[in-house]
Amino acid sequence: MSNPGDHDATPITSSKQLYDVLARGIKPRSSWRIGTEHEKFGFVLPDAQDGRAPYAQPAYRPKGIEALFSAIEADGAEWTPIEDRGAVIGMKGQGASHGASLSIEPAGQFELSGAPLETLHDTRAEMQHHFDLIRGPAEALGLGFAPLGFHPFLKRDEMMFMPKSRYAIMRQYMPKVGTRGLDMMTRTCTVQVNLDFGSEEDMARKMRVSLALQPLATALFANSPFVEGRPNGYLSNRALVWTDTDNVRSGMPMVFFDDQFGFEKYVDWILDIPMYFIMRDGNIIDVAGASFREWLAGRPDPRLAAYTPSVGDFEDHITTAFPDVRLKQFLEMRGADAGTPEMMLAQSALWAGLLYNPEILREAEKRVRQHDWRTYAALRAAVPKSAMNAAFPGGLRNLARNVLTMAEAGLKARQFGEEMYLQPLMEIADGGPTQAEKWLARYHGAWASDVRRIFDEARV
Repeated sequence: MSNPGDHDATPITSSKQLYDVLARGIKPRSSWRIGTEHEKFGFVLPDAQDGRAPYAQPAYRPKGIEALFSAIEADGAEWTPIEDRGAVIGMKGQGASHGASLSIEPAGQFELSGAPLETLHDTRAEMQHHFDLIRGPAEALGLGFAPLGFHPFLKRDEMMFMPKSRYAIMRQYMPKVGTRGLDMMTRTCTVQVNLDFGSEEDMARKMRVSLALQPLATALFANSPFVEGRPNGYLSNRALVWTDTDNVRSGMPMVFFDDQFGFEKYVDWILDIPMYFIMRDGNIIDVAGASFREWLAGRPDPRLAAYTPSVGDFEDHITTAFPDVRLKQFLEMRGADAGTPEMMLAQSALWAGLLYNPEILREAEKRVRQHDWRTYAALRAAVPKSAMNAAFPGGLRNLARNVLTMAEAGLKARQFGEEMYLQPLMEIADGGPTQAEKWLARYHGAWASDVRRIFDEARV
């Protein structure tokens, strides 16, 4: 979502303006960068008896996200606050952290949106700096943070919503379009990597390859086997949630696999997604369910009748689509559970290695095209429960080894020594347990079925 000062108020007068919003992302290969975003659950120390990090309320003060933001700001000039109706909802990086931001997800999941960086070594350093930044102030407030794909023991109605206007709109709308939208908002955490493209054709090829392989990533990064205190038979409950959140705007749209896919087809898909909001004068206006296409055609929802659609409105609307790979001025890989720092780096390594070398990308596309696109859609439905044991022609671990070999070659070609970050995935592809399976072993063994102990062991 754009900040008020960044909102482009240029009226939309042609479809070309919409395509150009996406085309602005085209960059020469020398300018391609890696941006990593990751979320984690907050909890109250010392023993996670309360698995929530509240925003601010008398019973908890000063143990809350608001106080954490204040402590980070007081620590130096590196971060400045972002506000929504007087409440601090994030921080924008300055100086050495320029290009990065801190933010909160609906139930207080704490997120770093990393800066676009040249190498995975830079990503590792940024990640470590982030953990060092928040650890001290958080501990002083009695808080800890743990990256997991799904909250391991709290119920949906025990989660606390943050004071962010957009989330209030989604909270009302989500139950109308799926059964698990509120779980997505409050009880999930993810890690994603954002990658560049060099042309419309390059974007389309990267989209086809990465979207087809997102279910494989979901399997490799499965890290959410618990719901409300116990195993429920799924290894990625985060991925399960996305199978019934709002399927009009999420998943693996078949049009993305079209040989003619490009900016125009993506815009056509986006225009048919119901709207959430528009921004005017720094305020969010609820237009949930309205049609952007009808607004452009001069047949607006009554709530939009007084407003002219702008480029900024379209840019905001793009952020309300949640496919497994999302196109903005870059491509977002969205199929993985949050996990250990090593696994979060591995997520960025996988996709950078696979997509940033043209020869490797073409090889990966040939490998992907050995199966019908519906085969990958079926895999998406299977991996939440079975992860790497899901059925796939020729075996999912065989596919993983093949894909990781290509990613390794792509990273070696970059000559930065980044291929080492793939090692955790290599071990899983060769038969090792996923993060979820490791937690299950702890649950049935040393934890004696006390799932709350996961926060201490997963803490960053």
